[in-house]
Amino acid sequence: MTKRSSTAVMVSIVMLAVTVMLSLMLGAQALSPIEVVKAVFGGSTPEVQAIVQSRESRTLIGIIVGIAIALSGAAMQGITRNPLADPGLLGVDSGAALAVVIGLTTGVATSQLSFVLLALLGGAVAAVLVYLIASAGARGPDPITMTLAGAAMAAAASGLIAGLLITHQQALDVYRFWSVGSVGGRDLSVLPTTLPFLIVGLLIVLAGAPALNALALGDEMATTLGHNVLRARALIALGAVLLAAGATSIAGPIAFVGLVIPHFARILRGPDYRSILPLCIVLGPVLLLLADVIGRVIQPPVKCPPAS
Repeated sequence: MTKRSSTAVMVSIVMLAVTVMLSLMLGAQALSPIEVVKAVFGGSTPEVQAIVQSRESRTLIGIIVGIAIALSGAAMQGITRNPLADPGLLGVDSGAALAVVIGLTTGVATSQLSFVLLALLGGAVAAVLVYLIASAGARGPDPITMTLAGAAMAAAASGLIAGLLITHQQALDVYRFWSVGSVGGRDLSVLPTTLPFLIVGLLIVLAGAPALNALALGDEMATTLGHNVLRARALIALGAVLLAAGATSIAGPIAFVGLVIPHFARILRGPDYRSILPLCIVLGPVLLLLADVIGRVIQPPVKCPPAS
């Protein structure tokens, strides 16, 4: 590891620690670092402990969702060789949302597990359709056609969602809260159901780092280096969809983290995915938590969601 890489890792870890502390300190009622530390270890007043406990839940969800979306975005950019790829731009978020809405309007979505499974199914179907549509052209799934196909998929899914919700007020009420895209108001009880999917997706994407490096050189070079391109791309895409759909089922569609963070990681660590992916794990929560903190303090006590 070079001196530059070591510095980037250390600075990123410090940024994450500072961001977590800010997330616990700031809100409608600001707390000092000493008050937060005392509350964490049970040495504060009941009122302060209740505030910190509610922020702990919000912060933990922000960390998990930030990691999942950042890794998903990096994986999608790698397998498509498209710097604009992320779960939102490639239609995965929209496909997951459409599947959840169909579940709400038909009465299938009655639990967090059903939300997760529907989001996974919708995200996977959307990803496959985008890839097939982009592959239909003469040049195959190049970055431009992938982006256009993803935008078309997102637009079509949004139209179908609006049409389904017009006559289902109860489903609209549930979807309106979920679709805002926020780490606030989410219950930690959703994590036991969702974490297994996220962990499997994380392991798949991290294990695919060498294949992503090979794919960055082109399909022919990747094949020459001994990689089965189709299998590697499909497996990493599965991991990316698991991460994106799992995060979407918890916090709703959050669009910006998966697009921006991989580029920050490349600036800091270079093009090697063995370095990019671990740095995404640190930087993803930093960006999402910062956005959440800013949303809390812009106009207290009103809380603006970090994304929509």
